[in-house]
Amino acid sequence: MQTMIGVIGGSGLYEIDGLEDARWQAVESPWGKPSDEILTGVLGGVKMAFLPRHGRGHVYSPSTVPYRANIDALKRLGVTDVISVSACGSFRDEMAPGDFVLIDQFIDRTFAREKSFFGTGCVGHVSVAHPICPRLSAAAGTAADDAGIKVHMGGTYLAMEGPQFSTMAESKMYRESWGADVIGMTNMPEAKLAREAELCYASVAMITDYDSWHPDHGAVDISAIIATLTGNADKARTLVARLPALLGTDRAPCTHGCDRALEYAILTAPEARDPALVAKLDAVAGRVL
Repeated sequence: MQTMIGVIGGSGLYEIDGLEDARWQAVESPWGKPSDEILTGVLGGVKMAFLPRHGRGHVYSPSTVPYRANIDALKRLGVTDVISVSACGSFRDEMAPGDFVLIDQFIDRTFAREKSFFGTGCVGHVSVAHPICPRLSAAAGTAADDAGIKVHMGGTYLAMEGPQFSTMAESKMYRESWGADVIGMTNMPEAKLAREAELCYASVAMITDYDSWHPDHGAVDISAIIATLTGNADKARTLVARLPALLGTDRAPCTHGCDRALEYAILTAPEARDPALVAKLDAVAGRVL
């Protein structure tokens, strides 16, 4: 199998430097219209695809991002490894604005989003005990180190619904009682859907602020966030440019089983499956259906 890296870019990241044979292309999905056309090309001899999570011009809010269509579209293109790049707030003094965090766990507090490709007519249950692919996350960490980016390996990401930022009481609870390290609005259900689609997934969280718990920072200042975002986006592009050399062109089976997540996940008997839903699952679950 050939490696194809899919980058889902969040706020402030809308391009990949040095991409050869670059072209934007529309990808149709039975799960609706993706956030935008997808930029495809070759970087360092490795196929790549870039999808602006919010759409160019920041059209979609965190709640309205078409997460299922986005993951399905990347799978249809042949993507094998998904790197999620997104902005976040920090609950830790040592995780400062401008730093990156390689997430390894999530607390999902979103409630207004479709979170699964499966449902009535084709029931599936995948494990997300370890939602991040360690192999892919390690590669992102090496890329960050090589680029001189301060990166923290491991952290728990609290996914909130938004679009408003946290109250101070919420921020303190997430930090002190729940043990979260960073907070954002977009990695869920994205990570869960990537696992259902048998895609390796890693999350590069770019810290923009200290949320509202910090006594010296108070309420989140959107102007300060935008300024930090600009610097983070430059770093993220440098990180992404180093991934092809680390991942290589030839893709062996994932040693952590991400690409076999559906092996025993589908419970609905073949004769009881809804043909319409099965048809929509052709890219996501075609391997096992």
